[in-house]
Amino acid sequence: AGCCLTVTEKGPGWFAVEVSGETLSKTNLGDWTEGHRVNLERAAKLGDELGGHIVSGHVDGLGKVVSVTPEGGSHRIEIEAPAPLHRFIAPKGSITVDGVSLTVNAVQGQIFGLNIIPHTWDATTLGGLKAGDVVNLEIDMLARYLARWQETA
Repeated sequence: AGCCLTVTEKGPGWFAVEVSGETLSKTNLGDWTEGHRVNLERAAKLGDELGGHIVSGHVDGLGKVVSVTPEGGSHRIEIEAPAPLHRFIAPKGSITVDGVSLTVNAVQGQIFGLNIIPHTWDATTLGGLKAGDVVNLEIDMLARYLARWQETA
């Protein structure tokens, strides 16, 4: 899903969350239906190993999948980002797509490219993406703070 949510109820094979109007306005959660697959991850604890970049679950905008192409043993996904996020997306930088920490491979205008390895393709919802799908985007926290620092310096 890519957004920070608190589980309020759970049972065998299901869970419930409360979602605010703010979250619905900034994410694709309003399009979910019962049975929708999501990427789940427990909150990190002090001392835990980080296997990617720091992800807060605070969605910055929605992206649109432009293409999904098999490439060697991997898949290349191209996503169009909204204009306000362009300045934060750089080749070899980090971005979160539907809650998955990824490395940006290329940027051309408002479209950025990702290379999805087979494990990530199979273990996350990214393996089900197709052109036209809408995804939650979270920019790299370091890029966000550096931009803010530049604006206020």
